[in-house]
Amino acid sequence: MIRSRLVPELWRRLDVVVRDLPLALLLFVPSFVPAFHSHGTQLGGLPDRPFDALAVVAVALQCLPLAGRRRWPVTCLAVAFVGFATDQLLGYHTLAGTGLSFALLSAGAHLERHRRATVLVFSVAYVPLAFALFRLGTEGLDEFVAFYLACALVWGIGAWVRSSRKAEAERRLRIAEETRTAERTRIARELHDVVTHHVTAMVVQAEAARYLTAAPDRLDQALTATTDTGRRALTDLRHLLDLLDPDHRADARTPPAGRLLTLVEQTRRAGQPVEFTEEGTPAQATGSADLVAYRVVQEALTNALKHAHGGRTSVQVRHTVREIVVEVGTDGSGARAGSPGGSGRGLAGLRERVDVLGGDFSAGRQQGGGFVVRARIPARSAS
Repeated sequence: MIRSRLVPELWRRLDVVVRDLPLALLLFVPSFVPAFHSHGTQLGGLPDRPFDALAVVAVALQCLPLAGRRRWPVTCLAVAFVGFATDQLLGYHTLAGTGLSFALLSAGAHLERHRRATVLVFSVAYVPLAFALFRLGTEGLDEFVAFYLACALVWGIGAWVRSSRKAEAERRLRIAEETRTAERTRIARELHDVVTHHVTAMVVQAEAARYLTAAPDRLDQALTATTDTGRRALTDLRHLLDLLDPDHRADARTPPAGRLLTLVEQTRRAGQPVEFTEEGTPAQATGSADLVAYRVVQEALTNALKHAHGGRTSVQVRHTVREIVVEVGTDGSGARAGSPGGSGRGLAGLRERVDVLGGDFSAGRQQGGGFVVRARIPARSAS
């Protein structure tokens, strides 16, 4: 298996002239076989001429330039045309006459600049050749017109190959750009979720510590909680930045160890009373569903800290074989925290994440007051 892959790889590493040389030799060598003499392309009806030294020159001009058909397509076409004209005017009619078709096809497929000028020059050069063959030979004008149309068809096939290759390259470029944009968007959302949650908790804890100067024990607990939150933020950021390291093999999409319970405990230490209920057993393979559920709870708790600090909050997570259901509600009895206002990016990003996985997401105020976030996320969703 390794050898079968190694040979094509080594072949692709060779210079393009070396890779095209076998085609040139494939036409060059058989042209010297006596059985193939006078059995090649015949234009104009001139009588056959015996193979001599000039025939070798004509064969070489038509075949050997094919080695540079992709690197120097115009030069290859020009030299092959000169060799073809010599072949036909002298009546050799060698097998090498096929080289003009390959030169035309390659020029149509690989020539990037001055394409129209090349077609015009070739057409103009063909006129005196056709006129000379018409005067010397026995064929009518219809044969020369048919041959020119055949050459135009060969060029057209090469041009079609070129346009198809260009369209495919543009499609791959567009897909790569869309993939990079989607990845940057995803990383931006992850950074928003991680940074907003931890920084909000630290701000709330720091503000609460200002009022605990008279209670050293509680002040020490508040500062310890702030320090732990900062350390956890650094851990989460390092975990997330592993996404950008191509040599990192760990699954950077998976939330840090401790998952939802650690998240709830951190929010409680920030002064937010949280009731946590988790039903069912998480599936072994949930794809992105587990991470999205984690982010839903994280964003909901962050908003509770920011907009209803101190209000009773409930987190309910239910795992089934087919889906993960998350519901986070806050009764709105707490005071608004003095933290920076939200931009709405978090909830909008969560809605897009859940929609991509084919789930349902809703967030809004309850009739009796407060705010509730609900999400139903299909399990085993593709990452």
